[in-house]
Amino acid sequence: MSTKVSELSNLDLYHILDSISIKKGEFTNWAETYSCRPLSVFEPQTEFQCECVVEMAKREGKHLRVAGTGHSPSDLACTTGFMITTHRLNRVLEINSAEKWVNVQAGAKLHEVHDALGRHGLAMSNVGSISEQAIGGIIATASHGTGWTFAAMSASILELELLIADGSRIVCSNQSRIDIYKATLCGLGATGIILRVKLQVEDAFRLAEKKEAVSFDSVIENLDNIAQSGEHVRIWWYAQADEMHVMRADHTMQEPNVVPSSFLRDKLVGFHLIQFLLFLGLYLPSILPTVARFACWLRRPQGTTINDSWKIFNLDVFIKQYTAEWAIPHTNAKQCIKALHTWLSEEQSDPRGLRPHFPLEIRWSDVDDIWLSPSYGRKTCWIGIIQFKPYGVDVPWKELFRKFDKIMSSYGGRPHWAKTHPFGPTELRASYPHFDDFVHVLNEVDPNGLFRNDYVNRHIFGNSLNGDALDILSRGMA
Repeated sequence: MSTKVSELSNLDLYHILDSISIKKGEFTNWAETYSCRPLSVFEPQTEFQCECVVEMAKREGKHLRVAGTGHSPSDLACTTGFMITTHRLNRVLEINSAEKWVNVQAGAKLHEVHDALGRHGLAMSNVGSISEQAIGGIIATASHGTGWTFAAMSASILELELLIADGSRIVCSNQSRIDIYKATLCGLGATGIILRVKLQVEDAFRLAEKKEAVSFDSVIENLDNIAQSGEHVRIWWYAQADEMHVMRADHTMQEPNVVPSSFLRDKLVGFHLIQFLLFLGLYLPSILPTVARFACWLRRPQGTTINDSWKIFNLDVFIKQYTAEWAIPHTNAKQCIKALHTWLSEEQSDPRGLRPHFPLEIRWSDVDDIWLSPSYGRKTCWIGIIQFKPYGVDVPWKELFRKFDKIMSSYGGRPHWAKTHPFGPTELRASYPHFDDFVHVLNEVDPNGLFRNDYVNRHIFGNSLNGDALDILSRGMA
């Protein structure tokens, strides 16, 4: 008979946990925008080891957070308690080609799932731009791709297995424990440890992505039509050049015909030179509008690219960055973008104005019924802004994002959960009809707050854990 974790002595627990403990004292997210010093970091390989970490956290009265790849540019994963990293919990457990679903561990990265599905002639229907993200992190924040009729990625989850704070397991779906299921599909890592995820997939497919450069005025007057002019439409907006690059991706039966990349244009100039110019912009901010216009010219779309679906969805992200993104009701998108245009034009004409980097990204997602999904109850337009960190050097971003956030929230925006945002319980309760239901589930499955950190306490409960607010370091410049 298997040993129950609760029956293990402290000595036995210490022995088990020592074998999966990492001897380092700091966690830093991918963008190097936040870091923290967990008391202990564990790399479990089995669900039993996860249970042992939960049991030790309970016995010692420590908080526990789960980190995937650390891709979130906020302090979502940060803690001064215990931390579990999931990169060794990354197995693809089962693939059903007939019913088109896959069971994976929550630490599996998207590119690992793509590879496994591809060998069975299957693919995910819609994904975001980064395939280094772990499935668990995508679910925790209801991350999204783009498509007028495609919901957030969490909407494709059929079933979850969850390890909660009392050490028990819950299997939840639309047929069982629906409240916990709806809460965990955008749960901020606060409902428990996601052990297993069952995803709906489809037959593998190719996409043809057509790209064109269009003036700002032409796009803004036809925004909804453009959003629906392809299965997966996204726009890169170079505000300093008043130009938008529209990208439309649609299913195709044609063989792959990738537009050849140019080392000179894409790497030597498009990456290395642009990064160097952004670095110079730290000391000579007056050159940044010119750099943006140069980048717009350099990245001006050329032709059509055809490839496997996930390769079209993916984008290379070479330079670390600060980023903010908001979900706007699609009915407000045109007026919101016009307001952003007015603001950015004012900044550009002011010699002392803010100098945003480029491009702003515009995407869409369909309505869903996930309690804390930014697309809950409404078809959504996503608008994101970035500030690059050339060579990892910090850049001014807080005032820029503060003004951006103010405009976005004034048009009914909901912030992306993975990114830094100003909303607390008051604003979130007004924006999400099921906010109090979510809080109720947290109090039910984790009454003592074992899985909470400063992020969860700040945004969901309106307070901070003792110590975390001081020890979690925001690395940005004002």
